[in-house]
Amino acid sequence: MSIQTPPRLLELAGQSLLEKEAMVISALKELPVELFPPLFMEAFTRRRSETLKAMVQAWPFPRLPLGSLMKTPQLEILKTVLDGLDGLLSQNIHSRRWKLQVLDLRNVDQNFWSVWSGATVCSPKAMSRRKPVEDCPGRGRQQPLKVFIDLHLKERTLDEFFIFLFLWAKLRKGLLHICCKNLKIFAMSIKNIRKALKLVDLDCIQEVEVNYTWTLSTLARFAPYLGQMRNLHKFALSHIYVSPYISPEKKEEFVAQFTSKFLKLDHLQKLDMDSVPFLEGHLDQLL
Repeated sequence: MSIQTPPRLLELAGQSLLEKEAMVISALKELPVELFPPLFMEAFTRRRSETLKAMVQAWPFPRLPLGSLMKTPQLEILKTVLDGLDGLLSQNIHSRRWKLQVLDLRNVDQNFWSVWSGATVCSPKAMSRRKPVEDCPGRGRQQPLKVFIDLHLKERTLDEFFIFLFLWAKLRKGLLHICCKNLKIFAMSIKNIRKALKLVDLDCIQEVEVNYTWTLSTLARFAPYLGQMRNLHKFALSHIYVSPYISPEKKEEFVAQFTSKFLKLDHLQKLDMDSVPFLEGHLDQLL
């Protein structure tokens, strides 16, 4: 016979509050900081859109690690949270209670939620100041609000989650900044990759992994974007196919288009390459 662990007082308080959603929203200004994360998790689980929206606007921490709570992208949750952010961005003067500086959509820092849920033992006071607000290497560091994402291009077209996010950000240009530090390219056409990269501040990107078979001409078309990633620390490239029918002159042109971009990558620390036969006889151009 198993004995279930009784719910904690914070959990019971959160469940009770959510039974009266209007009361929760009106009481957020007076709500103790300790109640925000467990109440947010409860509202997230129950899909209480109005409560989530209001809690985003009153969030008492500088960072909201939403990505680690979602695990996988959830469009409806994203729309609700962005609606809440619109309420903040529409204010001409910062509210005193506007503490939120970073919306983190990456699946990182699961520890934040486990601590507040009681799964991990840690002082809430220590937790609130444990992780400083992450800086952005790009040009958007002066914006009052930053959105951190990892971009993994796997499909033939962009995921609707990211399409909605980018369109939302585009309409609010100058009010926020989207920062992508990690870019992974798997199965996607170069046409759609270029569309995606036009929506991202390339100065922010620090890690790029291309793990998909490209032709040398495709790599040359990607090269101009690579050259704009001035804060790139790590670049991994594999499986570049060189057609036996390509002329030596065209091959030289494509190789030069790619290798010349490395002159601009002042912060590059790690270079991983596998199955890149086009560099035979041209390694000096790269190095």
